[in-house]
Amino acid sequence: MLMMGCHQVKKFYGAEEVLHEVSFDVYEGEKVGLLGGNGAGKSTLFRLLAGAEPPDEGTVSLRRGARVGVLDQIPDYSGNTVEDVLSGVFVEALELQARLRELEGEMSRAEGAALERLLKEYGEAQERFEHAGGYEIQSKIDAVASGLGISPGQRQRSFAELSGGEKTKVSLAALLLGEADLLLLDEPTNHLDMDAAAWLEGFIRDSSATIIVVSHDRYFLTQTVEKVIELEDGEATVYPCGYAAYREEKEARLLRQFAEYKEQQKVIKQMKDAIKRLIEWGKQGDNPKFFRKAASMQKALDRMEKVKRPVMDRPAMGLNLQTEERTGEEVLILEAIRKAYDGRTLLHGADALLRYGERAALIGGNGAGKTTLMRMVLGLEEPDGGSLRLGSRVRVGYLAQEEAPPADRTSVLDYYKEHANMEEGEARGRLAKFLFYGKDVFKPVAGLSGGEWSRLRLAVLMRQKPNLLLLDEPTNHLDIASREALEEALEEYDGTILAVSHDRFFINRIAQRIWALEGGQLVATLGGYDDYREERRKAERAVAALAEGTGSAAGRTKPPALGAPGAADHADRSRTVGGRETSRGGATRRADPAKLEREIAALEERTAELGRALSDPAHALDAQQLGEWLAEQERLDAQIDALTEEWLALAEN
Repeated sequence: MLMMGCHQVKKFYGAEEVLHEVSFDVYEGEKVGLLGGNGAGKSTLFRLLAGAEPPDEGTVSLRRGARVGVLDQIPDYSGNTVEDVLSGVFVEALELQARLRELEGEMSRAEGAALERLLKEYGEAQERFEHAGGYEIQSKIDAVASGLGISPGQRQRSFAELSGGEKTKVSLAALLLGEADLLLLDEPTNHLDMDAAAWLEGFIRDSSATIIVVSHDRYFLTQTVEKVIELEDGEATVYPCGYAAYREEKEARLLRQFAEYKEQQKVIKQMKDAIKRLIEWGKQGDNPKFFRKAASMQKALDRMEKVKRPVMDRPAMGLNLQTEERTGEEVLILEAIRKAYDGRTLLHGADALLRYGERAALIGGNGAGKTTLMRMVLGLEEPDGGSLRLGSRVRVGYLAQEEAPPADRTSVLDYYKEHANMEEGEARGRLAKFLFYGKDVFKPVAGLSGGEWSRLRLAVLMRQKPNLLLLDEPTNHLDIASREALEEALEEYDGTILAVSHDRFFINRIAQRIWALEGGQLVATLGGYDDYREERRKAERAVAALAEGTGSAAGRTKPPALGAPGAADHADRSRTVGGRETSRGGATRRADPAKLEREIAALEERTAELGRALSDPAHALDAQQLGEWLAEQERLDAQIDALTEEWLALAEN
């Protein structure tokens, strides 16, 4: 059944047409992604769908009686606690619950006919309360709040005291609890950590509601949507498939449209040439028959529905990151770092090593200490204990997460000239590569959108030519095309990268290793986000298996430490291909068999140490620690196998 229809919709702002004859249908239960670049008209269309604005032409229709929930701005919940906001969704059921309590008190005092009347009312109220899901209210609130990372302590706070991100998260929770028939979600994964985003994906997949989501989060879109509506140049194109298939289908459609355009242009040229010849013949022979034929052909040409020339390559950021000089082999060294705030431990004995040319993603929940660690690398904060060092010749470039633009009227051009130390002519040419064209360069920096401000800071960063990039949520505010341009540039960059990000698609594409902050420890794993998730699943399965076999201990004894966190990280310093060892930075040198033997011996010593700990009866009831050791042992065994194959290949050569 049709849930929402949008037919021949036009919308103007002043003389500018933002939406042009937009048409599409959304059916019950569909999960739809509304996509488009910055300025494509997504926000305008979203407001029309939400009923916040009327279209100038055309119609937006909604199924009669459908309940609509919208996440696009933060409602005013002044004076309420977070718990009040969440439970307020169930106001009808809570009123019935209060009435049931009143009736219980009255029944305890009533007799005879009055008691019978109260019993009847109580039964009817109880039936309505059960039908409204009253007995499940608390469990629903707990499930959604826990899934989105709203802690029990936070639920007792005043809503007005929350940060903007926390308010958005609570508003999303209230929206999901409302069980609307149609949910309109604008960037729902903003301010969510990875676990909360993964929970939301599962909620959307399992929900019976119709959901239309505006998002630049490609991982989220891949996991949730089954239909894509793309806005380009004010027009809508519908793709009846998920996000991954949409990318392929869009390219195929563009190629087909371009072929149709070229074929039609040939026909149009032939018709124009024929019309011209007929007119010339009519003039030469003074024969009106040729003029009539030419006029008839011209009418046919005018009536022909023209195929629009497709835009094959839309403007994208021209990001080209370069370094002035390379660093030493060891770029960033963390040894037993400790850091605490207000009695809460963020880092406890964190060890890690980042080598030249490596690309690492620093992940963790909100408040885990990611930005604090970045600030320590920059020298803006000092660790409470341990040692943090930068290697030789390191030149740091930093892109902060929520750095605000200057509040004065400095123009984009003047800001870039000052920070990039460049003359106006060259500066305008450089800014054009970051999509600042014509009069855009005279915009005040204070008035830039989040995406424009991010592009300008990337332009300045590129000019600095750092050899160590520290990126704190670099894809925030960027549309999909700009994110892809950034990823391509980072893949070609020959320096070292440490990036904090919640963008799982970005992490999968650029990261060679993950640094995960978990409970004050820094745990290193190889690969991208999906590899990290698989490692976590293995550890969770191992813990579950051990817990099932041994039960849980009433009180755990602390097992001895078996080396620094991330010990498995030391085996993947390089890879060998055809007897030649290639470093992460791309430099090639002859592999050293003796070095491989030492690495294999070190890993075997570590696995033996783990084996002794796993077989020690003193640790038999510590399921969590045993699971971690088993997962590490699996990683080490795989690395030993790989290094052994390399050693054998060298021996054969």
